[in-house]
Amino acid sequence: MSAIPEPEQSRPWRPEDGPPPQVWTWPKGDRPALEVWSAGRWRYAPVAARHDYPDGTVRYQVDVDLRGTTMVTSATYEWPQPGVRVSHGSGSGPSRTADERRQGNMPHAPRRRPPEGPQSGTATGT
Repeated sequence: MSAIPEPEQSRPWRPEDGPPPQVWTWPKGDRPALEVWSAGRWRYAPVAARHDYPDGTVRYQVDVDLRGTTMVTSATYEWPQPGVRVSHGSGSGPSRTADERRQGNMPHAPRRRPPEGPQSGTATGT
């Protein structure tokens, strides 16, 4: 049994909590990451957003596979706590805007060669 406790997840902000937090994001291709202790192992967790609350509380929203089943979920953890540690930083600065240029692009369809053979009409010369 490990001496590291599994971290407690934080609930989302609600209006009754007071002023909303400032939210910071990074480009999808250059996000910092944390590691979350879950099911007896450290799990890699890229940061989706950092939430800075007016009272000084900091929470990180991450994408993480908590059980090692390849099912990635979104979770938010208050920082610091023993079951959450830094994996790596980002080469990009965070932003408070929803700048779509920072979000990454949709993948492009692969380029395909035109079909050859009887189904293409090239076999008959037409």
